Amino acid sequence: MFHRVGAAISVALTDYLRCSKQGSTQSDGGGTARKGRAPGRHAQVSFAAVSQRLAESPGVHVKFVREACSGWPLWDLPRWLRFLVAGVVALYLGATAVAVAFVQVKAEQLWLFGLLLACGAVSVELTRRAGQSGGVVRDVYAIWDLPVALLLPPAYVLLVPIPRMLLTQARIRRTPLVRRAYSAAALGLAYAAASVVFHHTVSVLGMGMGTGVWILLVVGCGLLRLALNDGLVLTAVKGAAPETRLRSEITGSEAIVGSTAELALGTLVTFVAAHVTLAAVLALPLVISLQRSLRHSQLLAEASVDAKTGLLNDRTWRRRAAEEAERAVRDEVPMAVAILDIDYFKSVNDTYGHPAGDQVLESVAAVVTAQLRGNDLVGRTGGEEFAFVLPGTTPQAAIKVAERLRKTIALTPFRFEGTSGEALACVTVSIGLVVTARPDRNLARYYASADRALYAAKQSGRDAVWVVRADRSDPEPQPGPAALRVITGPR
Repeated sequence: MFHRVGAAISVALTDYLRCSKQGSTQSDGGGTARKGRAPGRHAQVSFAAVSQRLAESPGVHVKFVREACSGWPLWDLPRWLRFLVAGVVALYLGATAVAVAFVQVKAEQLWLFGLLLACGAVSVELTRRAGQSGGVVRDVYAIWDLPVALLLPPAYVLLVPIPRMLLTQARIRRTPLVRRAYSAAALGLAYAAASVVFHHTVSVLGMGMGTGVWILLVVGCGLLRLALNDGLVLTAVKGAAPETRLRSEITGSEAIVGSTAELALGTLVTFVAAHVTLAAVLALPLVISLQRSLRHSQLLAEASVDAKTGLLNDRTWRRRAAEEAERAVRDEVPMAVAILDIDYFKSVNDTYGHPAGDQVLESVAAVVTAQLRGNDLVGRTGGEEFAFVLPGTTPQAAIKVAERLRKTIALTPFRFEGTSGEALACVTVSIGLVVTARPDRNLARYYASADRALYAAKQSGRDAVWVVRADRSDPEPQPGPAALRVITGPR
């Protein structure tokens, strides 16, 4: 068995290393075609062949168990993240079972729990037409959960995420159940922690505490819930997609305003429910209005993003790039503008199909995002064309970034589902770069210069970086392992 497994893995590694071998054969000039690479050829590894060879080994019955479980998205996650997801869900289920077993049910508690649960369900139902986007999604349904956590025993708030998860899955948007389960578990545990802290603090301070102290305690427990829930969820998001940028989800204006409004309204509902239970229903129109407003802002954000790659679309990128040029002029800092184009991308679509090409586009976009800084501006401006702005970057540093990006993409195998099954492909890119130490506000001129440099890179053999110096006073870049072609442009 072991020699058959080794042979199958050897085949996969041989084809995989073909990409590295092709990428490592470089010529003296960045504009010269590389040896050993046929135009339009992309290395491919067939996982179906590997799976077939592994299946020929003894213990075939294990194969069926593996295939039955392999479709669950949990196995696509990194190992540490699988343990995190499984641990959080298991802890949530265990805590719920223990809390429910020891809770003493009272009629008035059931009445408050049922009322708030119904308000949450009505909020979901009346805002479901607004839809729910993919990725990190924020909502204000938790406004109804804060009074459950603080006015009732922890068992009740541990149960709240379950019906909401099922309702959201059935009525708004279907997502992999492992994501729904993890999100529900994180929310339940966060609220349970807030509930325990609140009830313990009240027991220590006594019921004679002033209204101001009580409200501050409610706000503090709400912040604790927010920190725990966001910490668990955003950790999983970053682990599943390391290229995801979470700064806007933490410090963005929309995130801060939304969280503040949710906490304020949740505190108000908690205060009202503690004194006149039925009066909490009056907050329902406010919650629905706030949820619709939040969805509207999310839709506006999605309108600026390219659906295939998650990058900025062409119109948004050009608008924000012009703003970066204005800022560079105002702050008197250098700037660089680049256009990146995937070489022979048409052959990927023709050979493996357009869905495979879309997957390669998405993977290349992820590599570009990972290689650039958080304040760099990158967007998809055409079919297989990307553009990025490097604010505050010297010409020499910008050239190094572009060359590093070219090498990284050339040596990265991209996985996709082709017409013949799962496979790997290696692609190269050509980059046109314009650098300047004294930028002006004319972004269109910089973009045209970068496009001219890209055309020169394509004409000279592809898989190269060509540079336009917008300032004649800029120093010539030092030749690297693959010498860069430099075009001197007008000031």
